[in-house]
Amino acid sequence: MKNFTWLLGLVTVACGASGPEFQEFEGDVAYTYVEQQVAFGPRVPNTTGHVAAGDWIIERLRATADSVETQEWVHVTLEGDSLRMRNIIGRFRPDVPSRILYVAHWDTRPKADKSQNLAQQQMPVPGANDGGSGVAVLLGVADALRANPSNFGVDLLFVDGEDYGVFAEESDVLIGSKYFAANLPEGYAPLFGVVWDMVGDFNQRFEKEANSVNGAPEVVTRVWARADDIGYGRVFRNSFGLEITDDHVPLLEAGLRVIDVIDLDYPHWHTTEDTVDKVSAESLQVVGDVAMALLR
Repeated sequence: MKNFTWLLGLVTVACGASGPEFQEFEGDVAYTYVEQQVAFGPRVPNTTGHVAAGDWIIERLRATADSVETQEWVHVTLEGDSLRMRNIIGRFRPDVPSRILYVAHWDTRPKADKSQNLAQQQMPVPGANDGGSGVAVLLGVADALRANPSNFGVDLLFVDGEDYGVFAEESDVLIGSKYFAANLPEGYAPLFGVVWDMVGDFNQRFEKEANSVNGAPEVVTRVWARADDIGYGRVFRNSFGLEITDDHVPLLEAGLRVIDVIDLDYPHWHTTEDTVDKVSAESLQVVGDVAMALLR
């Protein structure tokens, strides 16, 4: 998935986080959304699990959002394979010009290249945290907005094909976000956007990602300040992290003010061990609370 230098060590930061007095986001429900995604099997393009997961996301959004749109296309890889791709967009208050964009990738990686076992390196990644947690946060936000709409218009973008290819070569990766960036709705200019990626692990810590700081520093400041306001300053650290190649990069290049919220310290990244038991409902609650606070 992302192109970054691995960070070692465990950091326990969730203790001491208090959260907002009134919580709209339901972390326990979001956790069930992670479970459901993993139950579909690997969400690798051109697989039955991928199709089923995409259909399920659309079904969930039709029950919550004001409108649901898809972008469907065929991506031909460098090796000549044809991948059936689908971006999914749930829109709340689509007529409101002041909009906020949230993004998560819903696909999973076809090969667990970071697994220690050579045989497992040929197996797909379950994607509970890497893919599943971001989707769960967006669906939890959709539930909360259904119950109590924001004054802003909100777009929830589920991008496909983020994790398919080789990040070191930047080939066949970020496929969905690149497609969205090249096919923006006419005049589309959200106030700001956030990519939520790998946000559900137990030892949760977010640093300010370098491309985000360089590309949209005011959005980084907004997100980290809001997190601190509601008691999550020990999770959203006032420190600077690495430069990450993730779905925010094509969106920044297209002129959108989008940043990446990602927890890099995840030892199960790109392994077969990225399973549901590595994800915490409490961690999803933290991120969901921040996501909702930004919409209020």
